[in-house]
Amino acid sequence: MARVRTGIVDPGLHSRGAPDLTHRTAKFVAATTGADSLWVVDHLIGLFPSSVWKPSHAGGARVVPVADAYYEPWTLLGRAAARNRWSRLRLGVGVTDAGRRHPAVTAQAAATLHLLSGGRTILGIGPGERENNEPYGVDWQRPVARFEEAVATIRALWESHGEPISRDSEFFPLRDAVFALPPHRGTRPELWMGAHGPRMLRVAGRFADAWLPAFPGSPAEYRDKLDTIRTAASDAGRDPSAVQAAGWQWIITAKSQTIVEEILDSAVIRAYMLAASAQAWARHGVEHPLGPTFSGAQDILPQTIDEATALEYGRRAPLSLIRDVFQVGTPAEVLDQIAERRDHGLTYAVLVDLGACHPKLRTGLLTGSSFAKVARGIRRL
Repeated sequence: MARVRTGIVDPGLHSRGAPDLTHRTAKFVAATTGADSLWVVDHLIGLFPSSVWKPSHAGGARVVPVADAYYEPWTLLGRAAARNRWSRLRLGVGVTDAGRRHPAVTAQAAATLHLLSGGRTILGIGPGERENNEPYGVDWQRPVARFEEAVATIRALWESHGEPISRDSEFFPLRDAVFALPPHRGTRPELWMGAHGPRMLRVAGRFADAWLPAFPGSPAEYRDKLDTIRTAASDAGRDPSAVQAAGWQWIITAKSQTIVEEILDSAVIRAYMLAASAQAWARHGVEHPLGPTFSGAQDILPQTIDEATALEYGRRAPLSLIRDVFQVGTPAEVLDQIAERRDHGLTYAVLVDLGACHPKLRTGLLTGSSFAKVARGIRRL
């Protein structure tokens, strides 16, 4: 059985003191735990109501005062490439948005980083979320159709060999378009797709180098979706095993159960549950506060939810739901959970440390050693 490789996520948020503190921290953890890659997110707004990101609720707010102060990911990755000569980490964006970024610009950014990093770029891409599109005047109609055309456009440009190309497309037509950046030693960045619904899973099977769901679901659900992807790959004439099985793993860990429970019951973690779908809530016998048909992360507009409402809604989230969405427990317990996912097909875990959500800054910082223990331990599974 193949070992599970790891990536470490830098939230890419502006911090007090050193503006790149989260980036330095994530890179240090990646380098010292033997991770394969360093990841940044592509967001303008976070997935939870930032109205609860206050020192009274989250210790991390004393260091990162604004939860929505995201750095532009390609700029941040360029900086990482310039300072990454010795650790040789692969660099990924997880995932960039096919809606508000024209695919020609995404193709250029990824190809540039791939050349400057010596072939170590991963282009994570997905249809995006309403929160990062609609508030900024970007059309949010038919995001999956737009995504399919964006991927086809990127591939067409990368394969054009610098010759002018024309291509009909409902969303991104090309007319004598030139893309002259060469590949790095014959390679382009790998395409890792954030896919969840049936149509997106089939697209991933046809085109993706790896599947990278942000919310992988239960181990059994993950296996079922992976089977859908590999069936689609086979139907497209691809080797099904060519699609690597990855996934974000949201980690809540500490040396004691008491601290774990304090993070689980924190206002921020509970508010995070609003990004889970109504279907996920219903499995735990509770109706989603935003309605019985709410789709979750893809459609949430967290910036419209005030503090009082976020706190009230968050209190409705069952702890069993939180434990389903996140990997929770002592390092040994979390490693057991990752091992179960490995047994259901996972081969690449992209790890997010949620320790900063603890109400006390010092306690949250101390959970970093437990997170590092998880990251190191995965390599031995």
